[in-house]
Amino acid sequence: MRAELRDEARIGRELDQLEERTDYGVGTGIRPNQEDADRRYELLLNTAREAPSLSEYLLEQVRMMEIRTELLAVVEHLIQSLDANGRLLETAEQVADDILVPIPLAEEAIELVRGLEPAGVGARNLQDCLMIQLDRMSFVPQLTRTLVANHLDDLALNKLPKIARDTDSTVEEIKESWDFLRTHLNPHPGARFVEPAGGVITPDVVVEEVDGKFEVRSRRGDIPELRISPTYRKMLKEAKYDKKIAEFLKRKIEAAKWFIESIHQRQSTITRIASEIVSRQSEFLRRGVEGLKPMRMQDVADAVGVHISTVSRAVSGKYIQTPQGILEMKRFFSGGTVTDSGAMMSQQAVKKLLGEIVAGEDKVNPYSDDQLVELLGKEGVHIARRTVTKYRKALHIESSSRRKQY
Repeated sequence: MRAELRDEARIGRELDQLEERTDYGVGTGIRPNQEDADRRYELLLNTAREAPSLSEYLLEQVRMMEIRTELLAVVEHLIQSLDANGRLLETAEQVADDILVPIPLAEEAIELVRGLEPAGVGARNLQDCLMIQLDRMSFVPQLTRTLVANHLDDLALNKLPKIARDTDSTVEEIKESWDFLRTHLNPHPGARFVEPAGGVITPDVVVEEVDGKFEVRSRRGDIPELRISPTYRKMLKEAKYDKKIAEFLKRKIEAAKWFIESIHQRQSTITRIASEIVSRQSEFLRRGVEGLKPMRMQDVADAVGVHISTVSRAVSGKYIQTPQGILEMKRFFSGGTVTDSGAMMSQQAVKKLLGEIVAGEDKVNPYSDDQLVELLGKEGVHIARRTVTKYRKALHIESSSRRKQY
């Protein structure tokens, strides 16, 4: 981000270069509201940004839609849950169970994600992914659909004669359809997106404990100070007798002012959101994952007084330096489970507890998922078996039969 802002700092020194940019028609001097500031900030930096990740690309599409708040929250959760290939491995029932929403709402959100670009995102598996893509094509031969619907396994094993017999076709026809599939369909629609590169991470905000209280400060000092060059203000005064030049300079100076104000407002919003997160997650900052509380973006948006989409944009790709290390801001948002004590336990905390139970098991007689459900219940955490299986897989813990030692 700092490199991008250094590039934009030329606005103050080389305003004439702005003529080559799009004229946004900003000349009123009106202070930008948050949504305008967000859009303008992102638009001005667009040419300098890295290629978006899959989640960023999908979220950009969603932000262009008119959808109600409760649906948006579920859609954002689904997008963040997609695997590297763009597939959604959870069912509507599992999504509803995980984030405590009605099943019909989860189903609606899944259908919305499945309608996004690139075609195939949100699919359950390879077959579903390919079918989504075929459904968007104007004409697809029936044999091609049949191959995807019924013969993918045989295609993978190159059993073309068998497929030809089963479909009453020739091997040549099967080869033509197979070539069509390989040429026109993408089995991994999410793979072409560049995820943020690894390396040194610079946090956007820093949390420090002072006299027992957590304080939040932005890294604004690391951002170059932007200002309008006095040279161009002087040029504007000298051009008062040439209406055309004066109007041009005025527009460009106002555009620069707008850009600078947008950056300041954006940074202020990030700091306010970070402060709200810290106030809600103080136990996590002191105790780690077991102290993490369930928290929704909508809750933070309501507290800060902004739209949920503003919170989503603000935390996307942003990092916060905490006593627990440098963390992605979106990591603080998750659903949760009500324990017997009436308290809410976050998904991360439940996963941590699950991992601890497995770590302490008898390796000769490891716990089955049903037993893990019972053991979690004894700890006051009641979740479904399918949720235990999902969390176990997320922790890269094998099934009990594979964990068993002889």
